[in-house]
Amino acid sequence: MTEQVSLWQQIKEDVICVFDRDPAARNVFEIVTTYPGVQAVQWHRVSHWFWKRNLKWVARFLSTISRWVTGIEIHPAVRIGRRFFIDHGMGVVIGETAEIGDDCTLYHGVTLGGTSWKEGKRHPTLANNVVVGAGAKVLGPICLHDGARIGSNAVVVKDVVAGETVIGVPGRVVKSQQTEEQKQKQKLAQSVGFDAYGTSSETLDPVATAIHGLIEHIHALDKRLDSMTTTIHKLGGEVSDVEMPELDKCELNKQETKST
Repeated sequence: MTEQVSLWQQIKEDVICVFDRDPAARNVFEIVTTYPGVQAVQWHRVSHWFWKRNLKWVARFLSTISRWVTGIEIHPAVRIGRRFFIDHGMGVVIGETAEIGDDCTLYHGVTLGGTSWKEGKRHPTLANNVVVGAGAKVLGPICLHDGARIGSNAVVVKDVVAGETVIGVPGRVVKSQQTEEQKQKQKLAQSVGFDAYGTSSETLDPVATAIHGLIEHIHALDKRLDSMTTTIHKLGGEVSDVEMPELDKCELNKQETKST
């Protein structure tokens, strides 16, 4: 899963990688002393070192202290790759037979849990560059392949193919490819101060549904007006040209968004 490096090198990389994933990070001292996710991973690196040397009570005791201090529970047997980051962290639970690859990120409330009381592999495997959103539950001996993305509060009980995004309960794949028309609608939504990140047409949020309906209506009106203008020109009529602002240059909306 990952090349062998020293314990110190792993801990150092766990700290440095925070700068790439959290814009709020200011310096190494602040990260080491105030980031519970980083502290929990550091405690785990040490407890896992003892676990591999069959000092299992010591390993469990250290992991228990880590849980008291950080609110994050990681079994000392868990194998974790390089540059692992837990953002915020409170309520994260990672079970004994879980495996985590390189450059993975978990948010608060995530559970990598089991679905069986039988011995053996019963927890998930995360490959490289996997992101699991806040509150998501990944259950059973499944695999999230390279680059998989799990949306907030999703419940995943099946393998996830590399690069796919999964949302909902139960988890379902969201298609990431967009047509040019869909991209234009997304730009229009952002220009009016609405960015439904992480939502889709299948979500049941009534506010998001209503706003998406309005955007669809405006888009249809624009196309109809273009058609009417073309017809009037063909019949010899004149239509005054009104310069429409570009969707990505609506400075007023940007200022309003910044102020809220």
